Amino acid sequence: MALDKSELKDLFVRVIFEETAPEDWVQDVWGLSPMMGDSAAKLWEACEWLLEDCPEETLENFMQYLYRKQLEEGER
Repeated sequence: MALDKSELKDLFVRVIFEETAPEDWVQDVWGLSPMMGDSAAKLWEACEWLLEDCPEETLENFMQYLYRKQLEEGER
């Protein structure tokens, strides 16, 4: 069953950030190091752009790839 773009975005956020909201992650990194926090903010902004502009099929394929990689890592 194919997921819609909104569901794919939510999955991406859960896979990458687990239980933490991306904005909270950026603030946590910023608290540790403002220079790294700036990079974290730019990284999340780039992810948001990609999630918004990426075709659904490409995003779905990418999510399948991420899940496969996580499963492989879990088997090690």
